[in-house]
Amino acid sequence: MIPWVFYALMAAFTLATADAISKKAMGKTDELVIAWVRQGYSLPFLSLAFFFITIPHLDGTFWLALLFIVPLEVTAIILYVKAIRLSPLSLTIPFMALSPVFIIFIAFFMLGELPDRSGFLGILLIVFGAYILNVRATREGILGPIRAIKREKGSVLMIIVALIYSVTSTIGKISIQHSSPLFFGFFYPVVLTFVFTIILSIKGGMSKVTSRPVLFLGIGFFIAIMVLSHFTALSMTDVAYMISVKRTSLIFSVIYGKFLFGEKNTGERLLGSVLMVAGVVLITVF
Repeated sequence: MIPWVFYALMAAFTLATADAISKKAMGKTDELVIAWVRQGYSLPFLSLAFFFITIPHLDGTFWLALLFIVPLEVTAIILYVKAIRLSPLSLTIPFMALSPVFIIFIAFFMLGELPDRSGFLGILLIVFGAYILNVRATREGILGPIRAIKREKGSVLMIIVALIYSVTSTIGKISIQHSSPLFFGFFYPVVLTFVFTIILSIKGGMSKVTSRPVLFLGIGFFIAIMVLSHFTALSMTDVAYMISVKRTSLIFSVIYGKFLFGEKNTGERLLGSVLMVAGVVLITVF
């Protein structure tokens, strides 16, 4: 197996695993605590890599880009965690595939850029895959699956998250270009943990971050492996290729939904997720 593909698949698997454990932990914990846990508990594991990372020169562009994306990222993480708490994994995580679609529309409205043939086909596959996620709702009519998305609060929140990430991923590239992938992979969770600590302290919830240490350490461990795998793969290949493979996390999440949480109708949701991943590949690779 090509090394970067291995690391990208590892990032996909560990992200889906962290999401599944997060959903499990939220039976007795609110989403703001889990949002902190996903950053804070990853730091002890990420710190091991710090000794192998060269600290680059950080110019004003790096800090300006970071200042812009952190508030958006914090909002996205909170909504992301809330989405997987409110709704089945198999009906929330697949909507992350919409990020490249939003990027295409942003590029069109801001730069007048139109996608090529493969881009249009990718959009159609993603939209069709999203439709299939709720295909049983066709008994309410052809627009039933679309109305079903609106009724599922977690799905709506994840669509908002995908939109936010379409912005932060674009601007985040600037921070990476003005530092290094591995350094940014370590430094960014530190910044997010600091921000979430302030928010959680104001809310009076810091005492809860040690309430379920075994589950929380599991979340932190898999998030750390995801971050290191993500940025290692990114250092080996183009971001488009890496993200395309990492989006297989959608498929892992549907599988977790079925076997860990007993979610129903996962057959069509798995098919929908596969189509959405195929759409991402067409948009980002071809």
